[in-house]
Amino acid sequence: MMWWSNGGWGWGAWLMMTLAMLAFWGLVAWVIVSFVRQSGKGHETRPDAEAILADRFARGEIDQDEFTKGRAILRSQE
Repeated sequence: MMWWSNGGWGWGAWLMMTLAMLAFWGLVAWVIVSFVRQSGKGHETRPDAEAILADRFARGEIDQDEFTKGRAILRSQE
């Protein structure tokens, strides 16, 4: 008896295999993209203290005396 005679898979089985394979590779691609996006977030740098001080001065949260004193203190600690 030959295996490829009338006992073979029909078109429905081939369609299901194709859809399953597309779903599998879509899942693999989604995992890779998620991993790459997540690993890229860990490389963000924090602004230094002097930049934060300058931002606060620019927003008007502190006046020029506070800015000058704060900058002098930060530079003396280096």
